[in-house]
Parts: sequence; structure tokens; C-alpha cells
Amino acid sequence: MSLNAFITETTIQGAADGPLDGTTVAVKDNISTKGVPTTCGSKMLADYEPPYNATVVEDLLAAGGTIVGKTNMDEFGMGTTTETSYFGPTKNPVDETRVPGGSSGGSAAAVANGDADLALGSDTGGSVRAPAAYCGVVGLKPTYGLVSRYGLVAYANSLEQIGPIAPTVEGAAELLDVIAGPDEHDGTTRDAGADADYAGAATGDVDGLTIGVPQELTDGADDRVVERFEAALADLRAQGATTVDVALPSCEYAVAAYYVIAMSEASSNLARFDGVRYGTGGGFDGNWNETFADARADGFGDEVTRRILLGTYALSAGYHDKYYKQAQEARAWVKQDFDETFDDVDVVASPTMPVLPPKLGESLDDPVQMYLADANTTPANLANLPAISVPAGDADGLPVGVQLVGPKFGEETIINAAAAVEQ
Repeated sequence: MSLNAFITETTIQGAADGPLDGTTVAVKDNISTKGVPTTCGSKMLADYEPPYNATVVEDLLAAGGTIVGKTNMDEFGMGTTTETSYFGPTKNPVDETRVPGGSSGGSAAAVANGDADLALGSDTGGSVRAPAAYCGVVGLKPTYGLVSRYGLVAYANSLEQIGPIAPTVEGAAELLDVIAGPDEHDGTTRDAGADADYAGAATGDVDGLTIGVPQELTDGADDRVVERFEAALADLRAQGATTVDVALPSCEYAVAAYYVIAMSEASSNLARFDGVRYGTGGGFDGNWNETFADARADGFGDEVTRRILLGTYALSAGYHDKYYKQAQEARAWVKQDFDETFDDVDVVASPTMPVLPPKLGESLDDPVQMYLADANTTPANLANLPAISVPAGDADGLPVGVQLVGPKFGEETIINAAAAVEQ
């Protein structure tokens, strides 16, 4: 397709009936599909076909959904623009000269373009919410442990969650109803929230709801984004909600802490991709170190290589305490800040992304700016909290998203509030 939203187009028919009967679903290409290529957007896995389905894939097929393809993504989920894919960049369906966000950009673009009714993405530091905001759709990152990660090729296990992308809040909630719940194959899943009615929570009744607004997550944002955000807050107040200022000083350090932790975990997780089982290496030539190095240099793109090297450095002797340990301490501070804030408010609101969708190619020239664009989304991952991005109009013809963060297993609350933004 012209947007390059899909890496593989296929049809996997679901059960004859169920809540998703007649619904088409696109699946991000780091979520395992039995016998169908799961490339993670990388040359390293260009020919890999998993021998099993991820639990979420089994769930959506059992619910009657029909998978229509595997969507493009930043390589191994490392990016905010879906430009680092080995299979080329995905275009934003709203403006094809701009990025769709990432790393689940193919999933968001497919839904926004009408190529799929719903989609699954994965969110390590905003990878469901960022493309949802840039493409004008809804994206939800669940609480860590609500949705099984079995079959997800994760690059940062302690941060990443699978989440739904949909045209509406109710649609995202319906898909969450299908995939939420404990899984014997994933010891990080919990019983909490498994019996909730997420679709039923999308009522938009915010009368009496208290919304915290941290200045830390609006400072430095594009004025056009802030204007749409303020308009959304005014609309929520008109519907009976109360907004109050809250302080989240730890969020100043969230991006730095997130990238140290995520890159460190990537350094470990991606060590398995050495050309022996995966990749296009030329085979053993008498020196295993050179064999592995050649295979990895050939199989990984620039951004993945950069993050592996930085993660290895952060974990190396003499630097572990200086970087990784301090990042974990900052993470604990972020969790504490949110816990204390939720003693006084029901949800925390901010712009999803501080900027409008960049032009294709701009972010590749300045990776630091790409990292900083995650300033508002990474705190929820560090704190393992649920967060949803919902469209809040547009600025200069480009979509703007509002992010709502809730307490652990507070998906019903943020879904309800998001439905009010949507109205």
C-alpha cells in the first residue's frame, strides 16, 4: 500500500463468532504469528516465521477477529517515527510528507487509513500513544501486567506492553476486553483488571472527576499543541470535571532515565541475535567474534546499533553506578511522584506529544530531538501505569492528542475520561 503501513499482508481468519466477529485487525510485526513472518522491522529477522502465536493473537482470533497483516515499525521498536524500519518508512495518512509516529506507526496508519478496523501495537516509551496522536486515532498502553507479553519480541522487558489502537475510545476498549487477563505463559501478568468491562466504561461521564495537570509536561511544548490541550481541558470542565495543578518534578529526568534503562535492556535482549539462528551472516570463518560482529553489523540498522552500544556502555564496569543505577533511582522517584499525585486526583492529563508530526527525514538527522519527543509518554512506562491518547482536534491540519494517565489498573477511569474528550 502507498503508506507502507504493512510489511506482510495476509488473512488469518478468526473463530466463527465472538465479540470481534467481522472485525479486521492489523498486528505489529514484533508480535508473533505462527507461520507468518514476524520481522520486527529488521533485516536480522527478515525471514523469521514463529512456530507459535502470541497469546494476544490467540485471544483476538478466538474472539472472531480477522488478521489482515503485520504492520511496519521502527526496527525492534527503537524509534518514534517508523523511519528506522529495514522495510522503509511509513507515511502519515493525514499528511504523507510527515511521519506517523512510532514505533507502532504502521498500526496507527493502517487504522487511520481504514485498512484495518483495529490494531495491536506495543508501547515501550510511548510507541502506541505517539503514533495514535500523530495519526489522529486512539492508542492505549495498559498497566504493566494486564496484558500478556508472551510472543512479543520485546527490547526492554520491564517497560513494554501490548496495547490496542482504534478509531474510537470504545473500539480500543473493546479490543482491550479481548486481550486483558492473566496468562500462564507470562509470569508478569496479574489477575487485577481481568474481569473489568472496559468497553462499558467508555461513557464519558466525568462529572466529579478530578484531573491533575502537571506543568512539567506542558513546558516547552509547541504553542499550537498547548492551545488544543487547553481547549480539551476547558471542554472537560464544561462537562463537570475539575482540573487542578499538580507537580511531577521527577518527570524532568524521565527521558534520560528511560533511555538508559531501555538501552541497557536492549543490549542484553538483542545479544541473542548473533547470526547463528537469525540473520544473514556468512557463517563461521575461524573466528567467532568476527563472525558475530559481521552478522550483527549486517543485520542491525544504525539506530539499533546506537542503542546497543549506549546500553552496553551504561552497564559496563565503572559506569553501572553512574548511569544504570541512577536511572533506576530516577524511575523509583517517578513512581513515587505518581503514587502521591493519585492520592489527590483521578487522572493526570498532558499533551501526548509536545510537537506536531515532523516531516519525514527530519528526526533521523537529530536523534536527540527524537528522544526528547518522548518526554510526556515515557513517565507512564517507568511507573508501569495505564495511559491513553485520544484525539483533541488539529492544529494547522495536523492531529493533536491528549494523554490521560491513571493509577495502576485504572484503565476504566482513563477510558471514561477519554470518551469525554472524544465527545
